[in-house]
Amino acid sequence: MSDSTQRFSNRVDNYIKYRPGYPVGVLELLHNDGGLKTGSKIADIGSGTGILTRLLLDEGYTVYAVEPNGDMRQAADAQLGDHKRYHSINGTAEATTLQAGSIDMVTCAQAFHWFNAERCRVEFARILKPGGKVALIWNNRQIEADEFSIDYEFLLRQESSDYKRVNHQNLTEADFTAFFKDGQYQFSKFPNVQVFDEAGLIGRAFSSSYVPAQATPEGETFLHKLKDIFNRHQENETVSVQYQTEVYLGEV
Repeated sequence: MSDSTQRFSNRVDNYIKYRPGYPVGVLELLHNDGGLKTGSKIADIGSGTGILTRLLLDEGYTVYAVEPNGDMRQAADAQLGDHKRYHSINGTAEATTLQAGSIDMVTCAQAFHWFNAERCRVEFARILKPGGKVALIWNNRQIEADEFSIDYEFLLRQESSDYKRVNHQNLTEADFTAFFKDGQYQFSKFPNVQVFDEAGLIGRAFSSSYVPAQATPEGETFLHKLKDIFNRHQENETVSVQYQTEVYLGEV
């Protein structure tokens, strides 16, 4: 799918149920090193179904959840609409519609690799207050953590349509140096893990936009191979998906 803003429209339910959250260490980092305080205004760009947005609201921040995909935005609204500090915004990273100089921090969780880096850098600089920071966050799945992880990665590379092209790990140090002001940023990492039964692993896999849709011949082939991997590696009827949560924090 060429339009990245619409890639997840048919994945919303699985995305809500099976995508990983973020470790408490990430929130502590944003508070301690990002200069946040109760009531700080955060623009959560590419906020999706609101996984990070919810955590930020729970910390007492005011969050402007900017999401161009209507299905994902509506899912977030259904879960978070009762929060007084939650603001749902139909916008993009390159055109947020937010007021200039109104935001204390920009967060981008599992999203920055979909953006036009130069155009969103200009937009983030426009909406941030002086000294405000940007946090680029990913749950980076560990592809060689164990035999299950190795086989699962091989399946994705073998059966997924454009996994290699859209993988956020295509970003390099040069990309981050070009994005952040004077090439300076703080890099932090935290362990994260999800434990799945078979149904959970299936839901997690099909939440990814590069996995064939389940109700297709390609999706059926993928599902058969995924079940085989689960059965070979499960212990007590579960497998663990291990991540390294990575945060790039700096000014733009």
